[in-house]
Amino acid sequence: MVSIDVWNASVDFPIFDAKSRSLKKLALGKVGGKIGSEGRVPIIEALHDITLHLKHGDRVGLVGHNGAGKSTLLRLLAGIYEPTRGSQRIVGKVAPVFDLGVGMDPEISGYENIMIRGLFLGMTRKEMEKRVDDIAEFTELGDYLSMPLRTYSTGMRVRLALGVVTSIDPEILLLDEGIGAVDAAFMAKARERLKDLVKRSGLLVFANHSDETLLDFCDSAIWMDEGRVKQHGGLREVLTAYKGHDPFERMTPEQIARLGYSSPVLSGNGGE
Repeated sequence: MVSIDVWNASVDFPIFDAKSRSLKKLALGKVGGKIGSEGRVPIIEALHDITLHLKHGDRVGLVGHNGAGKSTLLRLLAGIYEPTRGSQRIVGKVAPVFDLGVGMDPEISGYENIMIRGLFLGMTRKEMEKRVDDIAEFTELGDYLSMPLRTYSTGMRVRLALGVVTSIDPEILLLDEGIGAVDAAFMAKARERLKDLVKRSGLLVFANHSDETLLDFCDSAIWMDEGRVKQHGGLREVLTAYKGHDPFERMTPEQIARLGYSSPVLSGNGGE
């Protein structure tokens, strides 16, 4: 069974050339946390004393303001960052989806990028060859798939990246916000594929600012604040504490019904 266990983990980033205050601000904005010090070297305390135990079947949303440490936590869970202090154990194959454009080459064709992006996400060449036709049909890019990626609009690139990402079979799926700009009709189509992707994954951790998206994909949540876990519990309970109101209060009855809820009564387990 897949699992993620983190014990009292902290992630620090020393700034060795911190003469410029703007440099410290730039780094802090990218990783979150607070600036401390170790001797004369400023330290960005990106994550502090994180303890988490996630298991197969968990669908966890990450919430918090920009710079709260959500993206850094995802990178810790992916094994990209090692804990400065504490420890972690990850059981299962991780598929980190932090930037839809990562692993794509603007000078080669859409078809070639399908293969490269799939390999980047941990699939084999044979696995991707079996998925090419399905991805091509989903993207609706037609002859453009034979053209270099640099000829694509932003929306077309997002279509291609979504087609590849939603075709994989991840054991542990880590999603960071950044789906990008595509037309509403295509996004509705992509949402259904994302749901299927989540169903196929053993464990999901999803950083997102949209209450509706989190309610659609997750059932629990972690509230990050200044690199710490402020609250971990049922999704609606955490969203209510974070936002200061029940998220359903600002949704239409149609939105609530689409999410599978019949009333906006707050419960701690994310649903009825």
